[in-house]
Amino acid sequence: MGSFAALQKVVSAANPTDPGPANRVLDGQNPDSMWPPGTDSKSLVQNFKYPFSFANKRVYDGGWSREVTVRELPVSKTLAGVNMRLTAGGFRELHWHTASEWAIMLYGSARLTAIDLDGKSFVADVNKNDLWFFPPGIPHSIQGLNPDGCEFMLVFDDGNFSESETVLLSDAIGHLPPEVLAKNFAVSEQAFKDVPKQELFIFQADLPSSLEADQKVAAGTRGKSPRNLVFRTMEMPPSLQTKSGEVRIVDSSNFKVSTTAMALVTVHPGGLRELHWHPNADEWQYFISGKGRMTVVDTGNKARTMDFQEGDVGYVQKTLLHYVENTGDTDLVFLEMFGKVDRFQDLSFSEWLAHTPPEAVMAHLHIDKATFDAIPKNGGVVMPL
Repeated sequence: MGSFAALQKVVSAANPTDPGPANRVLDGQNPDSMWPPGTDSKSLVQNFKYPFSFANKRVYDGGWSREVTVRELPVSKTLAGVNMRLTAGGFRELHWHTASEWAIMLYGSARLTAIDLDGKSFVADVNKNDLWFFPPGIPHSIQGLNPDGCEFMLVFDDGNFSESETVLLSDAIGHLPPEVLAKNFAVSEQAFKDVPKQELFIFQADLPSSLEADQKVAAGTRGKSPRNLVFRTMEMPPSLQTKSGEVRIVDSSNFKVSTTAMALVTVHPGGLRELHWHPNADEWQYFISGKGRMTVVDTGNKARTMDFQEGDVGYVQKTLLHYVENTGDTDLVFLEMFGKVDRFQDLSFSEWLAHTPPEAVMAHLHIDKATFDAIPKNGGVVMPL
């Protein structure tokens, strides 16, 4: 909004308008940015939203990929996200990377392959809402299955991570001298003469054999890995549930291999992911469905409210107070992600006040005893209780 329009807003606060050039569709999706609530500060707060719709999409025969990293969302220093789609038979080629890979299946199903540090194989199929986790350096692949492939969200514990900078099988083989390959794999130099001349990244292939057949052949002489790299989210009951929604928390306490923690939050219409903050890590968010808004209270008397809908990424820095409110007429479902942590941790604003001596809170906020007594003593995560 230009300076004239900003001035116009101030002098016409009773009936605000913005008659200049505008993208009315985007304005309609972001009412709290167009006309911020009076509780927002006028000081600049770093942007904490980026829609995947704005991300560059790499399209291949077999699928596509797009990412939101610190390059797209500068505040997102600890985590990066990659949204990927694979057709039935489409491969995310065999590769590995320096960051850990946490993932949730958003649609369809896929076949995963990997080996562990003992050279033992892991092969599994994953479906909607299933999670997987590959530690740094563990080589793996993902292939879409019938009937319509899959779409998933990958979260990496490094905001600078890019899916374009992984170690790919095709790229590695293509950069090694033929005589070295011959010695290493005990074959002739001609055996690799037809390897791809450029990286595959995502490519179309035939559908795999049955899961049992792939597991058996991959096990070979080493056997199957005892480590489970997959977590079936919907097989666990909600970690917390109220009349306004629920949350499923998955961290190293129940998904042993993972060093990334997750809360899968569902907020019913009119509900609120309660006021809270996280003491141990920044929070990376991905909005799966519905519409909502979030206010982040920053240090130095700063605050900003932004609107979110499915496909958006949000980010809240460690220890900053915030909430997420459902502003739509359907369930709001989103991920809260935390990198390089053993446990999910949050502090409830209500619990803090309710467990502080009443006189102290009343003196600070100028509230009466009845108001203090009404504050929930046990945070419900999703309010009202």
